Amino acid sequence: MRNPRVLILLLSAALIGCQQYQARPDSVPADYVGLQAPATTSVLLQKEDRLAICGDSITEQKKYSVLMEAYIVAARSDLHVTVRQYGWSGEQAGGFLKRMDNDVLRFKPTIATTCYGMNDFRYVPKDDAIAETYRQNQTAVVRKFKDAGARVVLGSSGTIHSVPPWVKSAKGTWETLNLALLNFRNIDIEVAKAEGVSFADVYWPMLLKGYESRAKFGAGFKLEGNDGVHPGWAGHVMMATAYLEGLGLRGDVGQINVDLAAGKAAAREGQRIMKYEGGVVSLRSFRLPFSFEAGDISKDDTIAAGVELADFQRKLNRLTLKVTGAKSAKVQVTWGADAKVFTAEQLTKGVNLAVEFPKNPTSATFAEIWKAVVEKQAYETKQIKTLFRSPEAKKDMEAVAKSSQVEFDRLAAALKAAIKPVNSTLKVEEVR
Repeated sequence: MRNPRVLILLLSAALIGCQQYQARPDSVPADYVGLQAPATTSVLLQKEDRLAICGDSITEQKKYSVLMEAYIVAARSDLHVTVRQYGWSGEQAGGFLKRMDNDVLRFKPTIATTCYGMNDFRYVPKDDAIAETYRQNQTAVVRKFKDAGARVVLGSSGTIHSVPPWVKSAKGTWETLNLALLNFRNIDIEVAKAEGVSFADVYWPMLLKGYESRAKFGAGFKLEGNDGVHPGWAGHVMMATAYLEGLGLRGDVGQINVDLAAGKAAAREGQRIMKYEGGVVSLRSFRLPFSFEAGDISKDDTIAAGVELADFQRKLNRLTLKVTGAKSAKVQVTWGADAKVFTAEQLTKGVNLAVEFPKNPTSATFAEIWKAVVEKQAYETKQIKTLFRSPEAKKDMEAVAKSSQVEFDRLAAALKAAIKPVNSTLKVEEVR
């Protein structure tokens, strides 16, 4: 073929044909065309990692970041990962790039997650020039982390569900703005692939579950929160799930196996059998399941709603009990103060204790961990946004960094002290 123009057109068509796209249910308008998100196929977190959670005001809400840290230090306590969040209200990727050295890299993170795009697209319909600026800034952020020796999970923004009235230059409809954010999400995938880093897909799950939840619970249910931009707890659980999966975590907190016929019990992962006798397991749990208060799943500001929508328990929170050798059709399991009857068949396949016993002997310790994470992350915002921008810091930044670290170290020590094994009794008895 001698016509180069024809050859170029044919090659372009071939490349387009090779591109893979996300499956889209009929409930989602055809305008939403998302690139296939690359999956993280192995655990990225390593022992003693220092994780930086970076983003704009949605990160500064300290909800998905608290969910992530509490989960990581409890369910993967074996990794001894430490976490800091660096959320900054109103920030764009370019602004973050300028403060990375002073605010983030000084703490020598070994791995980082980012969540930008919501402010970067400037709340206007798709604009190629704005999109190109975003691509350049995201690429620069990733490269700066890589140059500092940190692995990266590049996250997309979530979805939007209204035109924010506080942004005077905003225009378009929430649908056209949402499509502009989808374009940014696709750019993030391209940048992640080009730079060889991982990707966390916040946007696409929120898009699908947004349509699904509004169909089920009504238009008042907003994963994006009351203002259409800043999610409530349900949306933040979905965000945390996306990032934890982007980090390669797969949610196997541990497994306990009881053989009633043989009179034996064994455990793996973060669980240890201290003693077994007559169907009674003395259990020590080093890795703890995520524990949360029951809530109305029809309300967008409950963790329970997010857990349901994100399929969090199955994906990330599995503490499995398997019982074999039962002679009766039903078996009662007692964990701590609560008891529940299962069929022998259910227990042979395995039941998730985190689901079946939401309030369990590990819950009090998890609550201590949660409280310590909340207090520490609150100080992290104060340290970066207030102390690092104080008149004293302008005179001597290093002195302020050193002095402010004293309080951080105290809060980090309090969190470390809260992360401890839990002893409990698990009783398995046949129902005659």
